[in-house]
Amino acid sequence: MISIDPSKASERDNYKFLIGSIIPRPIAFVTSISKEGTLNGAPFSYFNIVSSNPPLISISVQRKDGEMKDTARNIIEGKEFVVHIVDESNVEKINMTAASLPPNESEIESAKLTPVESKNIKVPGIRESKIRFECILEHSIELGGQEDMPGSDLLIGKVVQFHIDEDLYSNGRINQEKLGAVSRLAGNYYAKIGDVFEIERPK
Repeated sequence: MISIDPSKASERDNYKFLIGSIIPRPIAFVTSISKEGTLNGAPFSYFNIVSSNPPLISISVQRKDGEMKDTARNIIEGKEFVVHIVDESNVEKINMTAASLPPNESEIESAKLTPVESKNIKVPGIRESKIRFECILEHSIELGGQEDMPGSDLLIGKVVQFHIDEDLYSNGRINQEKLGAVSRLAGNYYAKIGDVFEIERPK
């Protein structure tokens, strides 16, 4: 077995070890609004559940040379955002939003996604998603990097409204096959839900 000290590896190598090992990763497509009113959209795979009581989710937004990304800045300033589950039907359009655009240009427009009004917050979601969560910012934490130059912004959002396609919903559960969620691997690779198996938990 190869043994590597991350403090002696480059940041790029540590990144490759992490994204190649921690797979598959769920993908959050996040919409937010800038102070100037531009609707921003970007995908993130450092994303997961934090709590179900209350419903909290986390997104980690990596910085580049210490500079905060538009999504993190918009959420920290505006305190609201929408998280969408990426699936087989929308992944190609969502991938287009990963392009680097100036803060005053909307990835939603460039990818030809359709904004849809939220119920409890000002930030719109997108119609092309089968599941979306309206969120308000619960906590933001600067992490990593160096003391004067953080490496990422950890954002924890409280879900204040669920929107679920009615075709997916039955008896309080979501049909995973109809959702068709996709996950992130390393490089340019994604994965679909493959063979599913069940193991009963010990009592």
